[in-house]
Amino acid sequence: MNAEKSHEIFARLCTVNPNPRTELVYRTPFELLIAVMLSAQATDKSVNQATARLFARANTPEAILALGEDGLKAHIRTIGLFNTKARNILRTCALLIERHGGAVPRDRAALEALPGVGRKTANVILNTVFGEPTMAVDTHIFRLANRTGLAPGKTPAAVEQGLLNQVPREFQRNAHHWLILHGRYVCTARKPRCPECLIADLCEYPDKTPPHPAPSNTLDHVQH
Repeated sequence: MNAEKSHEIFARLCTVNPNPRTELVYRTPFELLIAVMLSAQATDKSVNQATARLFARANTPEAILALGEDGLKAHIRTIGLFNTKARNILRTCALLIERHGGAVPRDRAALEALPGVGRKTANVILNTVFGEPTMAVDTHIFRLANRTGLAPGKTPAAVEQGLLNQVPREFQRNAHHWLILHGRYVCTARKPRCPECLIADLCEYPDKTPPHPAPSNTLDHVQH
């Protein structure tokens, strides 16, 4: 995709939603870190329901450690893979206290050294908390980048690098959120909503969903 078309895509997304935000509910960097760790293979809605209960009881590394594994699991058992996530969260809390004074680090290597924190989660934290122009490639962004021709790639790493090269600098801070929301609500996996898409004319996907046929006029079928 050429630079002019890419710029227009993000200009339109910016016009419609100039200040995009994650749909995960959080108040502190630590709360966001825990929410993102829980969000793997789970919906933001289900995570928000669980963290509303959890954070009301414990929203610091020390407080979550005090819950213990069984106590933490009781708050997050509605989330997929909650056993593994509980263990990772407790280990992460311990390392945050031991290495970072309980604060969420800004350094990528330090973030990725935390149990249960991979590159995607680190990118979300660096972007959303610290304002860095990173690109967290989830399933929505991976699909969207390939389908539209914006940044085709066979792996999340390839798509991430392609987007970092393709997204105009002025839009890099918010591009991650725009693409996730567009993939979640418009460029959906099974049946993209192409007729309603504000960038459909710029998209290079060859098999766009056709418009719905206009409803027939019932008067044409009245029997005389």
